[in-house]
Amino acid sequence: QVQLVESGGGSVQAGGSLKLSCSASIYSFSSVCMGWFRQAPGKERERVASINAYSQAWYADSVKGRFTISRDNALKTLYLQMNSLTAEDAAMYYCAAGGSSTCAAGFRYWGQGTQVTVSS
Repeated sequence: QVQLVESGGGSVQAGGSLKLSCSASIYSFSSVCMGWFRQAPGKERERVASINAYSQAWYADSVKGRFTISRDNALKTLYLQMNSLTAEDAAMYYCAAGGSSTCAAGFRYWGQGTQVTVSS
């Protein structure tokens, strides 16, 4: 019954910015880790950023300094601000919810994804 719905994907020029949103129908949203993953054609799914219940964030080295993950517990919404986008960032982006306050416990629920394309 848990539902995660991503939005905000689209096409952007290299060097541009995009902000993704994830609306989470989760009763205990404020108490769980949330994360963003992406998967490009021919590549494995990778975690790009996550944020625990204490609003402490983690970023993959490839996006550190360019992406910012945040959450609004009142709105039960997760965000990913992406700046200085490159072709390497083009992928399907997925929102995920963990089963614990910390991200070490892993992720249990997944959205359907939103596509991000980057043109030069």
